[in-house]
Amino acid sequence: MLDAHTDPYIGNLLINRYRLIEQIGQGSMGRVYRAEDELLGGVTVAVKFLAQALLNEQMKQRFAHEARTGAQLGQRSLHIVRVLDYGVHRNEVPFYVMEYMQGHNLSDLIAPKPLTVPRFLRLARHICLGMQCAHQGIKVDGQITRIVHRDIKPSNVFVISDPGLGELAKVLDFGIAKFFTDSAESSQTKSFMGTLAYCSPEQIEGKDLDVQADIYSLGITMYELLTGVMPITPEAHSIGSWYKAHRSQTPRPFEEVAPGLALPKDLATLILRCLAKSPSNRPQDMAEVLAVVDDLLVAQQPPTPIDEDVTDDLNSSPPDLDQPQERVSQTTYKATQVPSLPNPQERFWSVEQAGWTVSWPEDKPTAEIVFPQPLRTQHEEAPALWVMLSRSEIQSRLLNTRYNQFLFLPSPHPMVLWITTIYDAIHGPRWMPCYLDLKDPRGQQVVNLLSEMGYYPLLFFALEDSEQPANVMTLPIAAYQRQMFQDWLKMARQSLVVAPATTSKRVLKAEFEKLKPKIMQKLEAAQARNVARLN
Repeated sequence: MLDAHTDPYIGNLLINRYRLIEQIGQGSMGRVYRAEDELLGGVTVAVKFLAQALLNEQMKQRFAHEARTGAQLGQRSLHIVRVLDYGVHRNEVPFYVMEYMQGHNLSDLIAPKPLTVPRFLRLARHICLGMQCAHQGIKVDGQITRIVHRDIKPSNVFVISDPGLGELAKVLDFGIAKFFTDSAESSQTKSFMGTLAYCSPEQIEGKDLDVQADIYSLGITMYELLTGVMPITPEAHSIGSWYKAHRSQTPRPFEEVAPGLALPKDLATLILRCLAKSPSNRPQDMAEVLAVVDDLLVAQQPPTPIDEDVTDDLNSSPPDLDQPQERVSQTTYKATQVPSLPNPQERFWSVEQAGWTVSWPEDKPTAEIVFPQPLRTQHEEAPALWVMLSRSEIQSRLLNTRYNQFLFLPSPHPMVLWITTIYDAIHGPRWMPCYLDLKDPRGQQVVNLLSEMGYYPLLFFALEDSEQPANVMTLPIAAYQRQMFQDWLKMARQSLVVAPATTSKRVLKAEFEKLKPKIMQKLEAAQARNVARLN
């Protein structure tokens, strides 16, 4: 484990929110850190830095697009790791923020011994459900985008304890893998990205991929999980040798590599179908794979008790983590007990999920406007800022710096100016001001929600498609500002209205124009500091 003396990233604060604490992992795609989300009071998250600089603006936008895709997938399936945020750090190194999990990846779990068939079937079903969600696609920029992972392997599947399921498998790096592969293939070197041992022949050939490529990688993974060995063996660890093995070698028979394995015939047939050399001979989608897995699970009824090794495997602390395993409370609650609000992380996820699933209000015009309107989540209402811009502008601003400020005018009519700005050096600022009337119950509600929540989502809708947001950003609110909101509400309740609301709006608008150059200085100074780090 590296400390601050040997790793300059430790202690860094990313996008004024995520404090890096320690490095907890490293792989071919980059390094992973444990971090604390200061916006949520120190909730633990994982931050992954990709081992590749974003060399130009096009790559930067591609990364943001794929990270945004991963964020949406994690909200659609329990079996895909949530991507919570993303950005670019020093030297144009991209990173994304994930939920932090206690457990092991499948590669570590099978190191002592392969999985038993019952346990394998349960976990394989989870993997298939996550992959099926991605293959079915999500709506991005008005179009259904079907996601091919391109790097399915045991180390990209994480297994955690779950109070309801016993254990839960989650697939890592959806969306990011596609970005990483495409970025490499567009370079002059045409360098191969992926994991050779798990790649389909067509992936090594550099062909356009569909879901059958993931199904082939799943076949390799399933074979290894059950036997502890690979189905094929190359002459050397090189692209050419692996390609030859994937293209021409017949998988070793199960009875040869694992003589004592009592493998159901249907399962063996399924795995060998997944490993077919031609994509047309493999299962054509994850539904085919799931149908076999589900039939095998049903055939094992009555339910098989959880394997004795599951609890030991998942409750033991991973070798690179010091944090102890969280335990589920054994308290029994009465049916009449009023449920409390979720913990800060679950509360934040609820707001984000609600933000991604709303539609543009029917009573608002399809135009470049901004307005505040509470967002209804599973548990409560949250403050939100709704914005409509062109799709091209939303795409170009995915990695913009975020800034907010609030101005209050107690008289002649109590009014708050809520300033939100996103900025980069190429496109400049996009100002998104709105006004909150503190004599209006709706304005009072929004200010009170801002004070209580401490952050708000910025919901971007495209002019071309208002069915769902094209992007969602979250902006924090400083602690001192949250206290000031309560003071302003108290002052507004006690103040007398001596002029219409439009009078205060004109005054605040004039102050805003005076303030713009100062805000720009702050944003440009922050940009200059980033440039200085690159030199």
